[in-house]
Amino acid sequence: MLDRVTSMQVFQKVAALGSFSAAARALGLSQTMVTKHVAALEMRLGVKLLHRSTRKLTLTEGGRNYLAAVERILTEIEEAEASAGLDRIEPRGTLRLNVPVTFGFREIAPALAEFGRLYPSVSVDLGLADRYVELIEEGWDLAIRIGKLKDSSLVVRRLAPCRVILCASPAYLAEHGAPKSLDDLSRHNCLGYTLSSTVSADRWSFGKDADIVVPVKGNLRANNGDALVAAAIAGQGIVYQPTFLVGDSLRNGDLVHLLPDHPTYEPSVYAVFPSGRQIPAKVRAIVDFLADRFAPEPRWDRDL
Repeated sequence: MLDRVTSMQVFQKVAALGSFSAAARALGLSQTMVTKHVAALEMRLGVKLLHRSTRKLTLTEGGRNYLAAVERILTEIEEAEASAGLDRIEPRGTLRLNVPVTFGFREIAPALAEFGRLYPSVSVDLGLADRYVELIEEGWDLAIRIGKLKDSSLVVRRLAPCRVILCASPAYLAEHGAPKSLDDLSRHNCLGYTLSSTVSADRWSFGKDADIVVPVKGNLRANNGDALVAAAIAGQGIVYQPTFLVGDSLRNGDLVHLLPDHPTYEPSVYAVFPSGRQIPAKVRAIVDFLADRFAPEPRWDRDL
């Protein structure tokens, strides 16, 4: 079966040059193949497109109408291909970016104003979700993920370190005392995060490789780190959360860093996006922008 778009291109060239042989030379095809393409169109449409004589070719009324439609279609195809090619070179279009809720609110959303000034042809569709999203199935251009990565088929770029630390409010420590070791955590009210397997509601992992696992318990579990930090500031218990979440509270004294000499879990912040031969320029732009913004030391770790 002959390619329909190619047949349209052949027909347009025949109509423009008024000759099968001239169209064949211009397109680098045999005259027989040019004839087959036009015949295939006529058979598919059920309409005679050309009056053929020994001296010249002329368009039928149906041929004139069809030619006008073909020229519009081929122009749109050329524009679509040019646009797609431009997307690989120039950052433009809508960028669908998915990020964890708290990190997105605190670190990504405030950065988008500057990104917009640098790349005015890019608009961002920002999705905030703590669940694991499927990039390709759900139509995301890229995602920011923190911690262990599951899908090895994605392209991954590390953007920044992310320390997880223990902390509690001065009021809690005044009433219950501060833990002197990891074993002491079993005697404290530990506020648990339910969406992580590494720092879960009942098991906290320590050490850079998360190889020291400590069982914990407490009277509050939540699927949002901000809620746990708010409870900790109010004096309810100890939290084990990333510095991007607790850093400001540590700096202003609402929380106190506990066991600072003990190695804690240190995941990383990653940009992940689908693999492919051509990475859209808008994806490269946001990844490079965030990597530069967070380097060499991210804002959330400064002065801690």
